[in-house]
Amino acid sequence: MAISRFSILATFKALVVAVILLSLAGAQQAAAPASKHEPALDVNSMDRSVDPCVDFFKYSCGGWIKTNPIPPDQSSWDTYAKMQDENLGRLRGILEAASAPDANRNVAAKKIGDYYASCMDEKAIEIKGTDPLKPELEQIAKITSKTEIADVAATMIRENVLFRFDSTQDYRDASQMIAEADQGGLGLPDRDYYLKDDAKSVDLRKAYLAHVQKIFELLGDKPDVAATQAQTVMRIETALAKGSMTRVERRDPKNLDHKMTSGEFEKITPDFQWQVYFTKVGLPSLSSLNVASPGFFKALNEELDKESLADWKTYMRWHLEHADAPFLSAAFLNENFDFYGRTLQGKKELRPRWKRCTDEVDGDLGEALGQVYVEKYFSPQAKQEALKMVKEIENEMEMDINSLPWMSATTKQQALVKLHGMANKIGYPDKWRDYSKLEIVRGDELGNVQRARKFEFDRQLAKIGKPLDRGEWDMTPPTVNAYYNPQMNDINFPAGVLQPPAFDPTSDAAPNYGDTGGTIGHELTHGFDDEGRQFDSQGNLRDWWTEDDGKEFVKRAACISDQYSTYTIVDDIKINGKLTLGEDVADLGGLVMAYRAWKDDTKGQKLQALDDLSPEQRFFVGYGQSWCGETRDETKRLRATVDPHSPEKYRTNGVVSNMPEFQEAFHCKAESPMVNQNRCRVW
Repeated sequence: MAISRFSILATFKALVVAVILLSLAGAQQAAAPASKHEPALDVNSMDRSVDPCVDFFKYSCGGWIKTNPIPPDQSSWDTYAKMQDENLGRLRGILEAASAPDANRNVAAKKIGDYYASCMDEKAIEIKGTDPLKPELEQIAKITSKTEIADVAATMIRENVLFRFDSTQDYRDASQMIAEADQGGLGLPDRDYYLKDDAKSVDLRKAYLAHVQKIFELLGDKPDVAATQAQTVMRIETALAKGSMTRVERRDPKNLDHKMTSGEFEKITPDFQWQVYFTKVGLPSLSSLNVASPGFFKALNEELDKESLADWKTYMRWHLEHADAPFLSAAFLNENFDFYGRTLQGKKELRPRWKRCTDEVDGDLGEALGQVYVEKYFSPQAKQEALKMVKEIENEMEMDINSLPWMSATTKQQALVKLHGMANKIGYPDKWRDYSKLEIVRGDELGNVQRARKFEFDRQLAKIGKPLDRGEWDMTPPTVNAYYNPQMNDINFPAGVLQPPAFDPTSDAAPNYGDTGGTIGHELTHGFDDEGRQFDSQGNLRDWWTEDDGKEFVKRAACISDQYSTYTIVDDIKINGKLTLGEDVADLGGLVMAYRAWKDDTKGQKLQALDDLSPEQRFFVGYGQSWCGETRDETKRLRATVDPHSPEKYRTNGVVSNMPEFQEAFHCKAESPMVNQNRCRVW
């Protein structure tokens, strides 16, 4: 499930080294020939019948929403989703060229081409049916005691069975990589789905039970047996959910910092054979690790003791299939979509296979595919212009810090050290990832997926005990998104997000600064939001604030949280202002910095009105149009629980209502809806 764009990196770790040179036709050109694209500001996307001082989102986006209905295979549709969809078309061209049997390909091109061809080969996938699952299903069936669960779980990597195991930066020494165990083991999107007692949540749990039962039936179980097994899965997962931290709790990094010895960890979960697991995954002498959620592992141990071996085998069997359903025959694929796509998100149709296969290649071989994308679609000029804007907005942040009346000189000094230590990653990595050890077999779709999981799992664990590689990226170059990583203290803008209409070198500056400038400021501000501010310039979890300054920050941030908590998402569901606080702070601070940077960049220039919009109005409309879009009600409910971002409407209206510059630009009266009577301001 995709989450809204632009964020602080979730749980402060990666989600996803020889130079790989691809030699596909046309890849050597610096950029593709210019093609028609939507402008940075499109007056046809506006609805000028709406008063901007009443609803600026509708004023900016009413026309766009009217002419861009949500496609049936999407749960939401906005300007950036449309950009991503167009990017998929570009990537498809690269992959179809690479997958042609007679193509003259080097090793890397062969990998991405064969992976794509295997995914597209529906006939081969259908013929194999459930055969690709048989080895692991037999392995589960052969378990004779609970002590063997650890051994089998170690082979079911990247499938969220029982828990998550990975590498991460040490919270207290960000220059070092350590092992981390974290909560997991759920089939529904979040713990709250198991615990809420409202009618909609009850109905979703019934639908989930029916889905799990159907999957067991597809695996060959009789309906009555499958129904009992579904109840078993629900019972175990509910117990694990009760032991899991909430998303709001996880927003405080101090709640995730629990470094301990392996022996101490074993005392929390004595019924799980950790030494067997560590040895099986290649870490036989692991001495210490971070346990992000100790309460979860206590709950896991209780369930290991309480539930029967047969029930645990049922649970593992479900999670094996749950992870692999999208890559199996049509019966499994469609049943998986029916619940996770149609029921949970409101999608009407399954996405075309070529789009799903393109996403697969980007996810598992993203830097091999990304290098070709960069060579074709991202010019050196675009990179330099983006970097220029980043530097300008950083300068504005520095001036802002120096001028803050509520922050002491001591804290300001530390804030500037952090700002100056922030790394700017634009477009693509300096070094491309080496995939030479990843075996891709043409015609073996699920096998390729499983080997890619194993490759990434091993790559992550190989970092443990070694110095941090600060050059690494957590998004692929074609991604239409951006992020800030507080432990790396870097902002990252893939080439995919630095494309028109978000970033248009042919446009006047105002909408570019309103859109991409706002995004840059957003990521920069994440370094100083309620999460990011807890890390120092090197990414260590360290309180560098004076006590009074910390209290002042909390008070100012609470103003934003309180404001957004009044907004309704769908039905009677309000925004959880504590969950979205970091993103809301970053949205506001980011646009303030972008506005100032634009003003400084154009100082002394005689700016003209265009399309009956003043330059200042064009800046704000550029920002507003970056959020044009709509979301299905089912997905609104889902995001209300799991997404740390506010809905697009409030990312627009909530921000501008706090900016006097907006009020002045549109001549809004003091009592207008777009003028917050209790203006909030952190940065």
